Amino acid sequence: MKFGVVVFPGSNCDRDMQFALQEDLGYEVIMLWHKDTDLSMFSTQDCIVLPGGFSYGDYLRCGAIARFSPLMQPLVRFANNGGMVLGVCNGFQVLCESHLLPGVLLRNANQQFIGKNIYLKQARGRALKIPIAHGEGRYYADDKLLDEMESGGQVIWKYCDAEGNMAPESNPNGSTRSIAGICNKDRNVFGLMPHPERAVSESLGNTDGRELFQQIFNSRNLHTVNREPVLAIP
Repeated sequence: MKFGVVVFPGSNCDRDMQFALQEDLGYEVIMLWHKDTDLSMFSTQDCIVLPGGFSYGDYLRCGAIARFSPLMQPLVRFANNGGMVLGVCNGFQVLCESHLLPGVLLRNANQQFIGKNIYLKQARGRALKIPIAHGEGRYYADDKLLDEMESGGQVIWKYCDAEGNMAPESNPNGSTRSIAGICNKDRNVFGLMPHPERAVSESLGNTDGRELFQQIFNSRNLHTVNREPVLAIP
């Protein structure tokens, strides 16, 4: 399995993602410029990552301009054909703007940029400590859509405290229903606001990001048949 990491003008977490996947986790990584249109080197067993940052300076809305980059059309085809796509922070915003994921990401409830460690978890998982760094990370969708997403297992992570309890004070940005990350109905497109690539190195004192990456790929495998896990995090 290999990864493609997209670089938009204004991306600032692309090299962080490359280093985490390539140096810390040992996977092949191909860097992709936003004007690239050839994704033929990737199969549906591979993953293309939209990293965090400030694509196009976050003008208009975060991700609103990046969705029109030349690479996005082949990326949409790649996803529609079953290829795996992961958007982190600004990448999550781009995926929502491109309608590869439902809902929108709004200004944080406190109207301020937030950069700190937070906790999030899956429904049956332990609390993982992962950094966030965003000003527009408040996930929103209407109740009807949220009910459909929750019943369909599309809400993957929610913000919590260190003990795994969900309360208003553990929701850093005011996201509806404390949502931190989601997937599409086919479970091959994932988006989350926290940065797992910043929590995979022992030298940084936190490796919870390794478990989060594993959860992403395990979530995809829930809806595959007779397939071995496509990624094993060391």
